[in-house]
Amino acid sequence: MAKFVETITNIFKIEELKKRIIYTLLLVLVYRLGCYILLPGLDPEVLKGGISGTQEGLVGLLNMFSGGAFGNASIFALGVMPYISASIVVQLLGMFVPSFRKMQMEGESGRRKMNQITRYLTIAILAIQGPAYITGMIPRNAIAVGWSSFMFNIVSTIILMAGTMFVMWLGERITDRGIGNGISLIIMIGIVARLPYALAAEIGQKITGSGVGGPLILVVELVVWFLVIIAAIAIVQAVRKVPVQYAKRVIGNKQYGGVRQYLPLDVPDAPGPLGCHPWHRRRLLELHERLVQHCVRFPGDRVHLLLHRRDRQPDDDG
Repeated sequence: MAKFVETITNIFKIEELKKRIIYTLLLVLVYRLGCYILLPGLDPEVLKGGISGTQEGLVGLLNMFSGGAFGNASIFALGVMPYISASIVVQLLGMFVPSFRKMQMEGESGRRKMNQITRYLTIAILAIQGPAYITGMIPRNAIAVGWSSFMFNIVSTIILMAGTMFVMWLGERITDRGIGNGISLIIMIGIVARLPYALAAEIGQKITGSGVGGPLILVVELVVWFLVIIAAIAIVQAVRKVPVQYAKRVIGNKQYGGVRQYLPLDVPDAPGPLGCHPWHRRRLLELHERLVQHCVRFPGDRVHLLLHRRDRQPDDDG
């Protein structure tokens, strides 16, 4: 515990890291405030308890990922899920469509093109999900303005599209100027925001006996939950050390190399059956640069001579 407190204290002693953490917290605060801003034209009294039916099943899962914004009919109701869906579609196209596969192989320029396509596809998905959400989830008696249903749907869809794009922008800002992994962090914040309500409901059901099981089952659930958290942390922090042996080189009267080092590879990111993914491809290129290019830079290395045998004159042995 003392080491943990010391680590937290040292974090805020680094000025750059402190600025990034504060910047990230401010953007997260903006996101959480936006989750409680209703769509224009809705009666807040009717929606005071949220939209009915958003706590169970698949709809409840969507509400959890959006941090309760889906059930509050807020401007961030659709969250980043349309962007996640568009990203999955683009990745699948990269596996089966040659033109998309070619873009994946183009490096940074290809990545920018695919990101642009993902954004356009996100807008197309929003144009479908927005009217579906308004028509299927928002009760008619909650509309307080005198607009027609068509006008209300158009205005609300545009606002939902703008809200999702703004959430995406927040995620990109967190990635660029914050602590990184902006979209993942926003999804995590949405889940954590609903966690206290879910725990309170589960504890209440187990104590009162209205749910399945009793206090003993509650203790088992908490222990399993704790073990899952520990296992997730262990997997994320796990590192596989790939041994790298550098050959000895004698330059003048000095000897260089001959040391054994390790190339740390994160276990979740290690190349495997999904090695065609650009992320894994970059990892393989980094490994190639360190293991091969480091050696071939020196003309006297045996690896360099082996790779450039055509440049050598044939000797007596052939």
